[in-house]
Amino acid sequence: MTSAEKALRIITADNPSPLTGPGTNTFLLGRERVAVIDPGPDLAAHRQAILAAGAGRISHIFVTHAHLDHSGGARALAQATGAPILGFGPAEAGRSAVMERLAREGAIEGGEGLDRDFAPDIALGDGAVVETDEWRLTALHTPGHFAGHLAFRQEETIFCGDVVMGWSSTIISPPDGDLADYFRSLERLDSAGARLLLPAHGAAVHDPSARLAELAAHRRARTVQILSALRAGPATAESLARQIYQVPPMLIPAATRNVLAHLIALSELGAVSTGGPITSGSVFSAH
Repeated sequence: MTSAEKALRIITADNPSPLTGPGTNTFLLGRERVAVIDPGPDLAAHRQAILAAGAGRISHIFVTHAHLDHSGGARALAQATGAPILGFGPAEAGRSAVMERLAREGAIEGGEGLDRDFAPDIALGDGAVVETDEWRLTALHTPGHFAGHLAFRQEETIFCGDVVMGWSSTIISPPDGDLADYFRSLERLDSAGARLLLPAHGAAVHDPSARLAELAAHRRARTVQILSALRAGPATAESLARQIYQVPPMLIPAATRNVLAHLIALSELGAVSTGGPITSGSVFSAH
């Protein structure tokens, strides 16, 4: 275990839900110059816990992506510490060309939990390095769950935000999420060869390659289910979600967003089509 790993603390925010698991994990790295990774939601009690653990030495605030359960507390923490906020860019930065077009057309709803006011003090591109005498973090642009999503590598550990979770797969909700980008990000994380992934929700992943392969296989299997269902007749994303997913009714909207992401990717490949521009309520047919 490195000295940086010994100095790693995890504070879980009190925001449990079916989509956040036990809550958002905030990571504190270092002792003399403390990096905060994902300050979490704007909850006073959580912020006070971070400040207490940081002991007045918080020097950097890193945000994996601009969802409110990750970035909502960033600005207040910055004001309390004087530390800059570092992230990819504004909330809608980094979208793929496909998602930019769909967002511009206004054809699909989205933006669930989007922190529209988020803007980092320091923008980090792919491969950017920030380091102190105690730690060295390398930014990895890992879109899929979110267009401007960054993971942060510290030696053989990757703080992977919402791209990988041990207890669940992540939601991919267009236009902020993109399934094709997601597959590429899984491949990138696998090629990084990290021995430990630290998700922003749930427990650590100690066998990254196995978990990454499992997540990719899960999405491929979901694609097969969707195509099989469409061969029985045209359907909307919501009707497909109700048919395919075995989840409580409250999770059907999230499942519908996942299905829509698959349908958009399949449409780009020419495997499915609609009678016009893609909308959240479009009826899709298999070719």
